Amino acid sequence: MTDTQELCLKTATELRCLIDDKTISAVELLNAHLEQIEATNPTVNAIVTLAPEHALAMAKNVDAQIARGGKTGLLAGLPVAHKDLHNTKGIRTTYGSRIYKDHVPDENALIVQRIIDAGAVTLGKTNTPEWGAGSQTFNEVFGATKNPYDTSKTCGGSSGGAAVALAKGMVPIADGSDMGGSLRNPASFCNVVGFRPSPGRVPTYPSLSAWFSIPVVGPMARTVEDCTLLLAAIAGPDPRVPISIDEPGTNFLNSLQREFKGVKIALSPDFDGQVPVAKSVQKVVTDSSSVFDAIGCKVEAACPDFSGADFAFKTLRAWSFAAKHEENIEKYRELYKESIIWNAEQGMKLKGEDIHKAESERTSLFRRVVHMMREYEFLVLPVSQVAPFDITEEYVKEIEGQKMHTYIDWMQSCYFISCTGLPAISVPYGFTPEGLPVGIQIVGRHHQDFSVLQLAYAFQQANTNVM
Repeated sequence: MTDTQELCLKTATELRCLIDDKTISAVELLNAHLEQIEATNPTVNAIVTLAPEHALAMAKNVDAQIARGGKTGLLAGLPVAHKDLHNTKGIRTTYGSRIYKDHVPDENALIVQRIIDAGAVTLGKTNTPEWGAGSQTFNEVFGATKNPYDTSKTCGGSSGGAAVALAKGMVPIADGSDMGGSLRNPASFCNVVGFRPSPGRVPTYPSLSAWFSIPVVGPMARTVEDCTLLLAAIAGPDPRVPISIDEPGTNFLNSLQREFKGVKIALSPDFDGQVPVAKSVQKVVTDSSSVFDAIGCKVEAACPDFSGADFAFKTLRAWSFAAKHEENIEKYRELYKESIIWNAEQGMKLKGEDIHKAESERTSLFRRVVHMMREYEFLVLPVSQVAPFDITEEYVKEIEGQKMHTYIDWMQSCYFISCTGLPAISVPYGFTPEGLPVGIQIVGRHHQDFSVLQLAYAFQQANTNVM
């Protein structure tokens, strides 16, 4: 391993210390990561727009601030690449769409602005599926992003470019978004950490539907500590976002250490038979119980009743796709992939009673899960129902003999949780016999985001099953 590779694979918290004590400058750290990108990105296609001059100006500003003895932000000097769904002022943002292949926004998305305000150095954009639709990162603008463990496999999605950039040491932190699993699925497929916070924990702005609480934005990193550090910088209320949670991000700077002796966990490797899960994935989730046992948790086989979740999610997703894409599909139909057209047209057919039923089903689901979690503080479940699959396949067509009828059916393990609005994390744990990563999903109680991070941290510390 070269000195550059070794530096770029250090944690974000380690790099912050090196910058603070002036062992390394922000410019030197940026140059190391640009060198790493040049060496590794051509093989995997994770970063699709690079802005080295923009990044250099930001890094020089951080160094000047440190030289003056000024106060630096939480992320000062850390290189970051933003998901290509998130607007970046002055840097191309395509949404993975041919319609916007040359689009350069004139303002930053709120999550991007908060990362910049915390002192991070924006060096580019990470790949995403067209409009973030589907957990397989490919589009007609930039092509596919490959799995860092096996380039014949997908990295997942839709924050796939972010996950791969992290895994290959191109950046120490990255932002993403998650409607049906887009922070968690690629984290699982690439052996990194992806945290889906409670809706409103990290406000989304701008947004077409400010009250819609299924899509969220959030942090990704190689470790739970780094994920928490990034969350501390991006969390906190915003008066323009009505569902934002009125708690400061600085709450996440508290110690992740916690005693878990006797804490009850409900673990299910297959959602108690409610969704098909590949045997190789089930084994990893089952085996993870030994780690929870080691940190003192009381693990029991149990799972909530997720009936109604599939209808609720698919209905509300279709409604949101229609709202977002109907006008552009009329104008640029030939520039849309078929799965998005299908999903939006499903939404165009909906009636008011369909939306009402979906919201009613979602409400009943929430009540059932919350009731169960009075007894169990956490759920432990598969992140994805399969391991990373062939990169030439748009989506999984069959799991353990059960056919998948739509391009998102194979992600029920993630979007069932999205429907509940509960915080959830994908944390690395094991591998299939073929050496492909499999993460586990830890789900916490309503608004108990920090508790999820604490358990994930304890699990990470106790996990010896690393590669």
